[in-house]
Amino acid sequence: MKPGPGNRIAACDTVVALASATRGGSTLFAKNSDRPPGECQPLCLVERADHAPDARVHCQYIEIPQVRRTARVLGSRPVWLWGFEHGVNEYGLAVGNETIFARETPASRGLLGMDLVRLALERATNADEALDVLTSLIEQHGQGGSGFREFEFPYNSSFLVADPDGAWILEALGRHWAARRCRSTDAISNQITIASDWERLSEGIREYGTHLGLDVGEPFDFAATFRDVENIPRALSEGRLRRSRTHLAASEGRLDVALICELLRDHDRSGRQYRPGAEVDTEAYYTVCMHEGLSRTTASLIAGLESGGTGLPVVWASFGRPCCSVFFPVVVAERLPAAFTEGSDEPTDVLWWVFEKIALAVEQNPKRADDVRAVFDPLEATLLDDGRRAAADLAGLSGAGAERYAEAFLADVAERVGQAARRLLTDLATTPGP
Repeated sequence: MKPGPGNRIAACDTVVALASATRGGSTLFAKNSDRPPGECQPLCLVERADHAPDARVHCQYIEIPQVRRTARVLGSRPVWLWGFEHGVNEYGLAVGNETIFARETPASRGLLGMDLVRLALERATNADEALDVLTSLIEQHGQGGSGFREFEFPYNSSFLVADPDGAWILEALGRHWAARRCRSTDAISNQITIASDWERLSEGIREYGTHLGLDVGEPFDFAATFRDVENIPRALSEGRLRRSRTHLAASEGRLDVALICELLRDHDRSGRQYRPGAEVDTEAYYTVCMHEGLSRTTASLIAGLESGGTGLPVVWASFGRPCCSVFFPVVVAERLPAAFTEGSDEPTDVLWWVFEKIALAVEQNPKRADDVRAVFDPLEATLLDDGRRAAADLAGLSGAGAERYAEAFLADVAERVGQAARRLLTDLATTPGP
C-alpha cells in the first residue's frame, strides 16, 4: 500500500483513563485530531431525531439505512465532511478514530472512519452498544473512500469508544476487525495495536489473512499479521503512542482534565512548547501536538464521563494546536454559540481561524509561545473551574431550565474566549517578538 505523499498524511492520538485511574472517579476520554494544515474543523451539534421506517442516511460517499431514533451528538467536523473526527453524545458516550496502516487496501467507496464515529454516536447509548454498531456497519458496508479532499486516499481505521463504566479499542481493515477492552489507562495512535490480546474477532479473519498470503500463526496475533511496517515508518506513530501511555501511567490515580490538557500539548523533547528542527524520519518529528509536515492538530476534545451522571454533559474543546490554544467548556445542549460552530474553507475571522492564525504565528516564531501561554493559562484555569461548576449546576436542572442555563453559560464562554484570542492575535501581529 502506498498511502500518499511522504507517508505523512495522517496522525491522531486518542487516550482514555477509566474511573479507577482518575482523581475524580470519572472516565476521561481525549483526542487530538490531526488533519491537513488549514482545514477548518469547528464543532457541530446534531439534534436527536425520529426517522421513518424506510429512511436512509447519506454519509460521505454511500447511503445506508437509517435507524428509527438518533441521539443528540456534539462532534468535531472538518467543514467539507459529513462525519466526525471525535465526539460525545447525550448519554455520555465518547468516540474517536485513527487512521491505521494495514496490509489491506480499503475500497474506493464505503464508510469513512469519520462516518463511523458519527453513526456510532447517533445510534448507541454506551460503549458496548457502540462496539456492536461499529462492527455491524463495518461488516455490512466496509470501509472506503478518501478522507482527504486534495488527493485519493482510502484508509483503515481504529476506534476508541468510552462511557462512564468502560471502554473498547476496535481496529478494522476492510470488513474485518479485532477488539479488546481498554486497560485502566490506554491509548491508540496511527498503528495496529491489538496483538494476541484480542477479545473479539470478526468471523473468518484468520482465513482472510491466509487468503492475503500472510503468515497467520497461533496464538493469532492481529497486529503481527496485518500491520504494515514495510511501507509506513515506525517513527510515524510509535513515539507518540509510547508518550501517551507513559504520561497516563505516570499519573494513574491522579488524572484529571488539567493533566490531560498537558498530555495533548506534549512535544516530546520540549514539553508543552513547540520547538522546530527535528529530523523528519525520527520520532521527535511526530509529536502528540502536531505542528509540522502534512498533518497538524486542528481540534481537540476532552470528555469527563460520569457514572450515573445527570444533566447535560459538559466537555472541553480547543481549536488549532492545543499548545497554542485554550480548552473551553462546551455543554451538549440544543443550541451552541455560532462562534463554536462557524467554519470556512478560506481564512476568515471565525473563531477556529483565529486560533489557527495564533498557531501559525508561533510556528513562524516559536519564542512567542510564552506570550500565548501567558494569556491562555490563567484563562483556561478559570474556564476549567467554570465548567466544573456548570456541570454541578446542570445536574440539578432538567428540560427547558437546563437548556436555558446552558445557552447563557455558553454565550458567556464564547464571548470571553473570543475576546482573549482576538486580542492576543492582534498583539502577536503588532508587537515585535523576542
